[in-house]
Amino acid sequence: MNLRTFLPALAIAALSGSAFGQCDTIASVCEKHITQAYIPDGQFYRALLSGEEMAEFNLTLFGGTTYRVAACSGFTDRNLIFSVLDRDRNVLFTNKEFSNEPYWDLVVAEHHRGDHGGPVGPRQGWAPAVLFCSLDSRSSASGLDPVEPLNGPHVKRAVLIFGTTGS
Repeated sequence: MNLRTFLPALAIAALSGSAFGQCDTIASVCEKHITQAYIPDGQFYRALLSGEEMAEFNLTLFGGTTYRVAACSGFTDRNLIFSVLDRDRNVLFTNKEFSNEPYWDLVVAEHHRGDHGGPVGPRQGWAPAVLFCSLDSRSSASGLDPVEPLNGPHVKRAVLIFGTTGS
């Protein structure tokens, strides 16, 4: 590999490592809302958002279970709007109605009906759900500085964490 191909490759690797590092920092800020009472599902739901864009994540919810949804963008709370919808797109919860709370405990009733047509009970059934998130355009603190070198101006990182009580 000659110097002309090595230097651009090195620059791209350094910039992408920096972006992942900033996402990890936001994830650690967000993790503070998943207390010891909750077991994370092992995933960080990440998105790069700009303007009015929304990110969509598909989930499976079990009846009779309490889930905690935590959402962050940047180093401050209350700058990311998130909503949980059922498979028919009915809103189960949105933090927009609660001053953009950074986390919420979502209780899935045992009688909620899953795809299999029967009642959903603890660990015996499931129900599909969709988690949406978007930046709050009214908040000046809706993320880190723009990620211009990688993604154009005014792109913000969003991280969501989903945990359960395990009951």
